[in-house]
Amino acid sequence: MSQVPISDYGFLSDCRSAALVSRGGSVDWWCPDRFDGPSVFGRLLDPQAGYWSLAPTEESETQAESASGPGPYVERSYLPDTLVLRTVHHTGSGSVAVTEALAVEPGARGHELGRASPAVLVRVVEGLTGTVRMRVDFVPRPEYGLLTPYLHRQPDRVVAAAGPTTVTLRAPVPLTCQPGRVYGEFEVTAGQVLGFDVAYAPAYDTVAPAELDPVATIPDTVEAWRAIRETHRYQGLYPELVRHSALVLQGLTYQRSGAVVAAATTSLPEQLAADRNYDYRYAWLRDFAFTMNALWVGACPEETSRLFGWAARSAGRIGASPVPIMYGVEGERHLAENVMGNLRGYAESRPVRTGNDAWRQRQLDVLGEVLEAAYRMRDQLHEFDEELRELLVGLADQAAATWREADAGMWEARDQERHYLSSKVMCWVALERAVRLAPLLGERADPERWAAVRDEIRLAVLHSGWNDEVHAYTGAFGSPELDASVLILPLVHFLPATDPRMRATIHAIESRLTVNGLVRRWSGDPAGFVLCTFWLVECLALAGEYHRAVELFDRTVAHANDVGLFAEQLAPDGAHLGNTPQALSHIGLINAAWRLTESVPSR
Repeated sequence: MSQVPISDYGFLSDCRSAALVSRGGSVDWWCPDRFDGPSVFGRLLDPQAGYWSLAPTEESETQAESASGPGPYVERSYLPDTLVLRTVHHTGSGSVAVTEALAVEPGARGHELGRASPAVLVRVVEGLTGTVRMRVDFVPRPEYGLLTPYLHRQPDRVVAAAGPTTVTLRAPVPLTCQPGRVYGEFEVTAGQVLGFDVAYAPAYDTVAPAELDPVATIPDTVEAWRAIRETHRYQGLYPELVRHSALVLQGLTYQRSGAVVAAATTSLPEQLAADRNYDYRYAWLRDFAFTMNALWVGACPEETSRLFGWAARSAGRIGASPVPIMYGVEGERHLAENVMGNLRGYAESRPVRTGNDAWRQRQLDVLGEVLEAAYRMRDQLHEFDEELRELLVGLADQAAATWREADAGMWEARDQERHYLSSKVMCWVALERAVRLAPLLGERADPERWAAVRDEIRLAVLHSGWNDEVHAYTGAFGSPELDASVLILPLVHFLPATDPRMRATIHAIESRLTVNGLVRRWSGDPAGFVLCTFWLVECLALAGEYHRAVELFDRTVAHANDVGLFAEQLAPDGAHLGNTPQALSHIGLINAAWRLTESVPSR
């Protein structure tokens, strides 16, 4: 099997876990218990780590590849306002559609989706024209490919059991079992509909894998996703792009707790054949805060109090120790990093990691990001309960006490701590927003002290952050290196984009860090970072360069894959790199679209 491009994958979610399915019809990633749990299908990271393929036996090409003449091709899209994927395979003998989803609990609607997920992956085959010969291959490999299961044949199903995992394949066609593998071929004629599913259950749970009607489950899941749209009342530019990105963010939310994972995958490389391969299936406070701001733009406030409750409970009482920056989806703190030596990695990019040692880092910017989100969502939060007040006061106090310290920064540097400009600015944000929120924060609020330190930080940034030789604000105090993180200064109202020094910084980043319209985080970054490119869109709009901002936005969104998904980074040629779909990328799109809406020049 040749390596499938990252952009070839569609994203399925039940707000408990995620599956990635290739254009060619293979589910190559599924961690059925929860986003950050072990995979059952892991071919994304190793050819031997398991998959479930359902596709025509006649090899198909993309529509673009076959545009020069007749022949097989594939077209696909999400059903409108859902994460239910429909793929149509056109072959020489006919056409067939495969509609697939991670099932919702029967009858769930809107934000109920995922609270009691049945952990069932459903795929429905529908003959459209002619007769198409299909093949199903079911090769589960639990525990990231470490286990080959026993297969137990029953009249209408095959049960695969190994270690802590049981997965059950139900199929309405004859199947052949071999050690660790199930396969079968069958024909589908026009008008024929066949339902397949794979259900997960813990091996020693008293509850058996769920049994759903696959054909009936698809429309029920469609209605569950479409009910979410009723809560999204965005009225700005690019409404379909914004609503789709908001849906992706919802799909990256572990609904039982409210945690938002940074991405659905681990160890997809930022650079091929390099070692920058990290596990992003966890919930960062930064991503949580950015998501809340994006949902504010998308006018989806219904779950605000519950989601902030997750942040407060996960962080616990804040003392002198650095604020934990990330958690497991149910608030787990210890996320020790492990190298999976049995996995070859995507395109031979090793190591494959589970866990993420960034959980040990000090990242001061998260203090401001959470307080900024709370300030923006203050009307939706209604009363600030004790846990939320304690969280916000603790964050402000820590910003006041530690802003002079070096940290790992928002890009999570692993070599050494530095005095990152963006971290200082976000400490300023933490205190500025805390002063404004003080009447809601109870007796422990100390707005006078917070305001004094806030003003001290501002003077330090303006004095030490500017580099005369570079003629820009640089990434860290005393450093000559540009860093795209400083684009946040106008976005958090630290400086206007029209300020001469800020304008010079924007143009320096655009001219020195941008390749083919894609903004790299620093000069040695091998690819453009999608979020930073959208930050540049916002800065150009705020600087009065509206038409250039629109042009950059349109160029950037054109790099999404055919079903509107972004990975973390984009190579100079537009190839997707890094974990996917990436929450920060879709957050950047939403915020940039809103900024363009607010910045439309008056006639």
